[in-house]
Amino acid sequence: MTQAASHASARSAVDGRPLTAGVAMLATAVAVNSLLVGGLLAAVSLTGHVFGAWPSPESLNPGLIGAAMLGTAPGLFAVGRARHWEEVRTLLHPLAVVLVGLFTVTLLNADALYIAEGGPVLSVLFSLGWIFVLGLFCVWAVIAPALQHRVPAQQRGTAAAPLPAWSKPPLAVLGSAWLGIGTGLLVRPGFWADFVPWDTNRLDAQALGVWALALGVGVLGALAEDDLTRTRPALLALPGTAATMTVVLAARAAHVDWTSGPALSLVCMVAGLLSAGASGHFLLKRSAALRD
Repeated sequence: MTQAASHASARSAVDGRPLTAGVAMLATAVAVNSLLVGGLLAAVSLTGHVFGAWPSPESLNPGLIGAAMLGTAPGLFAVGRARHWEEVRTLLHPLAVVLVGLFTVTLLNADALYIAEGGPVLSVLFSLGWIFVLGLFCVWAVIAPALQHRVPAQQRGTAAAPLPAWSKPPLAVLGSAWLGIGTGLLVRPGFWADFVPWDTNRLDAQALGVWALALGVGVLGALAEDDLTRTRPALLALPGTAATMTVVLAARAAHVDWTSGPALSLVCMVAGLLSAGASGHFLLKRSAALRD
């Protein structure tokens, strides 16, 4: 195959709805916020202190939320370089889950926030900013994709880089695990919080559940796409999230019950995210080399 033909094949694989400015701007705005807020939450957690929008019994909880925000930022910045919605929806759908889910959980537990309970001035101000910014992003995350789907779709070709058959069962297990744990923490936090191998409260459990649910949606979404060329931003977010979570967990390792089954499951699930992202990058590069 000639180089021109290979590029044409790659373009046909991702043809679809042209990406709107609203979606690209949403991803960039959330990425910047994630770097600032996520970096702050993770950094404070590394020192062993608790800082967030609500009181928490363990610094791991806001630290892991910050780590997830920080880890997805590179993938969100990559959205702006995409041309079609199909190239980014495996990351934008989980992003919508996170924004809508966190805002809903925050409102349902508003009486547990610092702004309601009182506390240090910085925490109260952060709590107020958390509600305002998250609410703004939540509305944006609903409107922007809705307008995106009103854009006429162009013709789409066959997959340029389909997933190898051997990768599909592990991805299905990994995505289902994150989806199941996230759903449990979100729907029944009182029960499932006992399976978290460190101290949590109801709001911590539900917030972590939202992130776990989004990770499951992202992994299963990539499996449904069955084309690595349509998952480039997600392939940046998966290993980034795994790496930042690992740093926070390692720094607070003494506060985790590593002898428990849930801790072993968490290690396997985080390692799965890292492996999925790394292998996806390798397979995508190999596919591009073969087409050239």
